[in-house]
Amino acid sequence: MTKRRSVVATILAGAALLAAGAAAAQADPRDPLEPINRGVDALNQRVDRAAIQPVARAYERAVPSLVRRGASNFFANLGDVWSAANSVLQVKPGDAAQNFMRFAVNTTAGLAGVFDVATDIGIDRHKEDFGSTLARWGVPAGPYMVLPLMGPTTLRDAAGLPVDWAGHPLGQVSPAASRNAIAAAGAVDLRARLLPLDGALDQAFDRYTFMRDAYLQHRDAQVRDGEAAGAADAEPVAADGADPDIQAN
Repeated sequence: MTKRRSVVATILAGAALLAAGAAAAQADPRDPLEPINRGVDALNQRVDRAAIQPVARAYERAVPSLVRRGASNFFANLGDVWSAANSVLQVKPGDAAQNFMRFAVNTTAGLAGVFDVATDIGIDRHKEDFGSTLARWGVPAGPYMVLPLMGPTTLRDAAGLPVDWAGHPLGQVSPAASRNAIAAAGAVDLRARLLPLDGALDQAFDRYTFMRDAYLQHRDAQVRDGEAAGAADAEPVAADGADPDIQAN
């Protein structure tokens, strides 16, 4: 009996080692902090389900869609200012001009940004932040991270957050109580807009992996699009002012 138990224990230990080896082989190199990130993500889920999600659902039910759209436009309009500043830092004069123009048009004709007049007349939004500015100048993304209450990010983007907070127009609002109240309203509005994604996340085989891969894919595409725009802005023109890519017939 003792010998049999010893054999069983050896088999189980070997299986455990094989499972650990398989898990290590399948580990995503972009996510070396996965055990810690999973713990933070689980905490974020509990907080979201207990407090944030119910508030967002109540907001969605109680506030008419037209008013909610106006609130979303207002916060996006504030973001256009910081996007414009980062477009300047990234040497994208075309994007910077459009973002500044968006803010000017929406703040005036759009009644402080409640109405997105700029989009209606064809002025594009180019969303930028300090993380994308760091990327523009060659700073790698670094490992994937999940921040308490804030969710997915990367080491590079997390390092840029203090600059984003200081540079965003909301960072200039005083007193602090007013600033925090506006920021909280913006967070509730954002969470309400993300409610349609809850079903897909809940049905995912591994919610954590699904969110991580979706976030990294989206962020990579966002940064690459920004780099492409920067290259276009820096593209030389011919001496007569014509675009060199346009060939004469």
